[in-house]
Amino acid sequence: MRFIYTLSRYLVGLLFIFSGLIKINDPVGTQIKLQEYFEVFSADFGSVFEIFIPYALLLSVFLCTLEVVIGVALLMNYKIKIVSKITLGLILFFTFLTFYSAYFNKVTDCGCFGDAIKLTPWESFYKDVILLVLSVTILYIYPKLKNQKGYLYLKIFDDKIFRNGVIVTVTFICLIISYSAINFLPFIDFRTYKVGNYIPELMEPSDELKYSYVMEKDGRTYEFDSYPLDNSFEFKELKLLNPEAEPKITDYSLWNDDGDYTKESFLGNKLFIIIHDVNKINFNKAKLNDFVSKIKLLENSINFWIETIIITSSDEKSINSFKMENDLNLKTVYGDATVLKTMIRSNPGFFLIRNGTVKGKWHHNSFPDPKDILKKVNISI
Repeated sequence: MRFIYTLSRYLVGLLFIFSGLIKINDPVGTQIKLQEYFEVFSADFGSVFEIFIPYALLLSVFLCTLEVVIGVALLMNYKIKIVSKITLGLILFFTFLTFYSAYFNKVTDCGCFGDAIKLTPWESFYKDVILLVLSVTILYIYPKLKNQKGYLYLKIFDDKIFRNGVIVTVTFICLIISYSAINFLPFIDFRTYKVGNYIPELMEPSDELKYSYVMEKDGRTYEFDSYPLDNSFEFKELKLLNPEAEPKITDYSLWNDDGDYTKESFLGNKLFIIIHDVNKINFNKAKLNDFVSKIKLLENSINFWIETIIITSSDEKSINSFKMENDLNLKTVYGDATVLKTMIRSNPGFFLIRNGTVKGKWHHNSFPDPKDILKKVNISI
């Protein structure tokens, strides 16, 4: 019994730490996922969930930090009565979310492990069911143990000051990491648009896609490598046999007034000033003026070698008004909001690309130096 208790505690604790650290590295990504859930719940259950949308980032930081802290507490057997109950509550909450996503096909990626590990909705649900069993095991066995320390217990964990210090330190570190990721960029970029990736290649399948035809006849299901000539079979679905070969990027698309701009975006050196939503740029007047001034200086410094372009998902009227008010004469290209948020977690942000390869990314709080930009595309002056 003691072995099962210890094993369950360590498995849940380690998984919580792993999941929390991945997400605390990119709290904006978790914010986007929470907003997606709130929007779905608003449509399905009532508009009350819209109240939570403005607080999605705060909730993201809180939940990610809580995951790591709970994980560490489980490893130390720290305040296990209350910690095990919080753990069970969190897992019940996540199990509901993943089941709802899977059964109703509402949110196709729960974001359980951020962008590092992608799970299907049903895979996420099964993972949470296993965690639920382990969590209940901890809660059930703990009161039955005369000595709750268990195996793999370090004597240093008996020191109350040490254990409290670990929890406070872990919480502080998580908050520092999340602050840095929000106000600059994630330390580790797990997304398909990370520096060094060649976007056109990721838009193509890594191997020939293979399919089977799922047919039905007389209440029985059959699979064929090619479409059957027998008209008595009823077509049900086309099943992809090697999903791992699917393109990693399927939604990259840019356009402007002249039409599709996707292929042209891969030609030569380009610095994209990505604006997710021009109406959500949270700058005061002084900061906005300073930002615009730096853009103009930057453009003048690199425009001979690198084309500077604004990419936005804002409507044409809003972006044109913004450009006019700030005397910006840059070309404007449009893209999907979700794609732009995936490309860079900053509104606005800078995305440097050379012949389709990502060369650099900067948060607006880390305004890029012209010499650094030129160096990244192998130009020295």
